[in-house]
Amino acid sequence: MENKKIRQIAQNKKAYHDYFIIQTFQAGLELHGTEVKSLRAGRCNLKDSYVSINNKEAYIIGMHISPFEQGNRFNHDPLRDKRLLLHKYEINKLEAEVMQQGLTIIPLKIYFDGSLVKMDIGLARGKKLFDKRKDIAKKDQQREAEKDFKLRL
Repeated sequence: MENKKIRQIAQNKKAYHDYFIIQTFQAGLELHGTEVKSLRAGRCNLKDSYVSINNKEAYIIGMHISPFEQGNRFNHDPLRDKRLLLHKYEINKLEAEVMQQGLTIIPLKIYFDGSLVKMDIGLARGKKLFDKRKDIAKKDQQREAEKDFKLRL
C-alpha cells in the first residue's frame, strides 16, 4: 500500500463564506508543464473562479496560475480554461443539478495527491446577506465560548 503525501496549494476561503456547499467532488486537472512547476511553487489563485460544463466536459474558468519564472516562451496564458478530469456520470450529475436546481459549481481547494494535481469542487447554493450575518454571529459566539473556557482553566 502506497503512502501518498497530500500537500495543499491553495484554498478558496471565500467559497465557504458566500455559498452553502451541498456536495463535494474530487477532480483531476489537465495542465501543461510550466503550470505544474508554478503550482509546486504555490502560485495559484482560486478567487473568482467557477466550473462550467460544455459539450459534456467540465472546465475551470478564471483560475489564475502565475507564469513560471524560468519558463520563458513555454509559459501558457495564466487565465486559460483548464479541463477537469471527472467521470462521465459525475459530469452528468453536476450538469443535471445545475440545470434543475439553479446551483453553481465552485472550486474549494487545489492540492497535490502524490505527484498528481487534484481539485475539490463543490456543488453550491448562494447565501443571502442574512445567512452570512447568521454565520458570522455563530462564529463570534463560538469564539467567545472558547475564550471563556480557556479562562476557566
